[in-house]
Amino acid sequence: MPLPSPPLLLITDRRQAARPLDEVLAAAFDAGCRWASLREKDLPAAEQVALAQRLLPIARRFGATLTLHGAPEVAAEAGLDGVHLPDGFDAAHARAVLGPGTLVGISQHRPGAADPAVDYVIAAPVFLTASKPGYGPALGVAGLKAMVAAAGCPVIALGGIASQGLPDCLEAGAAGIAVMGGVMRAPDPGAEVTALLDALG
Repeated sequence: MPLPSPPLLLITDRRQAARPLDEVLAAAFDAGCRWASLREKDLPAAEQVALAQRLLPIARRFGATLTLHGAPEVAAEAGLDGVHLPDGFDAAHARAVLGPGTLVGISQHRPGAADPAVDYVIAAPVFLTASKPGYGPALGVAGLKAMVAAAGCPVIALGGIASQGLPDCLEAGAAGIAVMGGVMRAPDPGAEVTALLDALG
């Protein structure tokens, strides 16, 4: 399945968010973002479903894609558009649960061929990031380029990416970028998304 356009993925973290998630997503979508993924893994499955079903109408209002960082069964129960899996998880199982016409992605932290069941890979962290200080070492632009060369599918760059570093990621071959803390923590998430989309071109 093709990636949403523009290829900017907003990953949620309500603990970092300066405003309620429904306000953050509405502002991001209003600014032109068309893809968000709920990453609230500390919540029980039932609460993830309830949160997803509360936010899904906001995404639908803007024609945006809403996916889940988590279990494919939870994404399916919530009626979401796909799932993003941690490195090493069974993408074929996720595809079987969600069926065709949904997005299945996976995180990778080193170069290698992607699982054929996935639509995209998130390469992370490209740069050092305040959101996940324990993750690393950073891939850097050279590491991202190596991951793009090996993956065999679109690669989304994640980790410490601001509008200034975005062109380097695109030059390395990234199909798009993912952001979390920079938008979640922003007093004006719409303005932050606008700057990222301007940099995406």
